[in-house]
Amino acid sequence: MQPTLNPNLKDFWMTRTLPNGDAVKVRTLYGGRMSSKSHDAAGMAIARSNHHRELFLCTRMYQNKIADSVYSLLKAKIDYFGLSSQFKVFADAIEHKTNGSLFRFYGLARNIEEVKSFEGATVWWNEESQNLTKTMFTTVRPTVMRNEGAEMWFTFNPKLMSDYAYQRLVVKPPSGSLVRLINYDENPFLTESARKDIEDEFEEDAEQANHIYLGVPLSDDDMSIIKRSWIEAAMDADIKLDMDFSGATCVGYDVADSGEDRNCIVKFIGSKATCLDAWKAREDELDKSSLRAYGYVGDNGKLSYDSIGVGAGVGSILKSAGKKNFFKFNAAAEVFNPDREYAPKITNKKKFENLKAQAWRDVADRLKNTFNAVTKGHQFTASEMISISSGLDCIDELKAELCEPHKDYSKRGLDMVESKKEVKKRLNDKSHDLSDAFVMGACPHLVKSKRQGFAIHG
Repeated sequence: MQPTLNPNLKDFWMTRTLPNGDAVKVRTLYGGRMSSKSHDAAGMAIARSNHHRELFLCTRMYQNKIADSVYSLLKAKIDYFGLSSQFKVFADAIEHKTNGSLFRFYGLARNIEEVKSFEGATVWWNEESQNLTKTMFTTVRPTVMRNEGAEMWFTFNPKLMSDYAYQRLVVKPPSGSLVRLINYDENPFLTESARKDIEDEFEEDAEQANHIYLGVPLSDDDMSIIKRSWIEAAMDADIKLDMDFSGATCVGYDVADSGEDRNCIVKFIGSKATCLDAWKAREDELDKSSLRAYGYVGDNGKLSYDSIGVGAGVGSILKSAGKKNFFKFNAAAEVFNPDREYAPKITNKKKFENLKAQAWRDVADRLKNTFNAVTKGHQFTASEMISISSGLDCIDELKAELCEPHKDYSKRGLDMVESKKEVKKRLNDKSHDLSDAFVMGACPHLVKSKRQGFAIHG
């Protein structure tokens, strides 16, 4: 049998120009296991490097030894195509004997600075790109794309819908991207026994099989306080349930003054999020930003703002401007109604470390109620649920942010929310400012007194 690649991917590899006229600069091949993604990429890499000079930068998240890389795949394809006489295979590199094509291998987690200074790459192939982070992408991308005609290849099996790689490479890919989903059912090299085993797995657990073999990203992260499926169910939930969610206006305001963080507001009318705004401001523009946020309040609404750090000055600014009905939200303050039972025999003060943990759990519980009402027909009042307008600006970003903070626990064993610092570290400087504004806007019922962490003005 003549050596060949997957014929179903011929157009993917041979296309040089997109329908809009842009040259293909990014090739993203994603999907489930046993779909031939990595094998096909390795085969195409060897075919191209045998035809003309190429310098391949081959990376992945971790590479403790060369065997962890695509090195073995490339060696196998050299043998498969009968090209052993054309390539020199070294302990840590592969080189074409006559045209100078070269393959080098790096783990990005520990060698990002070395990769950053890599010269002359014509193709960056990142395997297992589900682990790709924003820092890695934004660091390596300019290193490669400064070379005329260079391409970036990404191959991966998606994990979570909210992962940076899935959002950046599939949902909102860079310009010049060719994105292709490939699964086992398009793999002509798959044995019948393997195909039968896959079909058996679909019978046993269809949801898990969809994830593993059809490349369907998981919507829910078990560590997240708020599940993505709950948020999706809450989209226009008032319309889905034909219920009136309206009520008093409350605007949540997450405050920033400079740097990468943004000022963010989310406006609630009753139990429905109806408006979102986010903007960056300089250090000397807190007055302007505070008044901009208050502008969403309306005649009889309230503003709940983060009073920690730079937000400490917001109250004075609004008071000087003659504004009323604005409230401090002190995330570290003690819980609201500490002696009330959150669950049988478990009071709020024995459940939550601070007000932030209580507020996030309150929102999570109401979104879960919404999910159960929409998908299972359970009965709740509008105040026990949350609806989110599907027409909000940055709605996809808000969805992702609400899922990002993980559960955490204090030294006393009480519930906490993963700190912003830890979230940023885990997500490579990605903040969750929109979701903090959302939580503050969703919880006006927690406003009672200064003792609970809020100060009421007006």
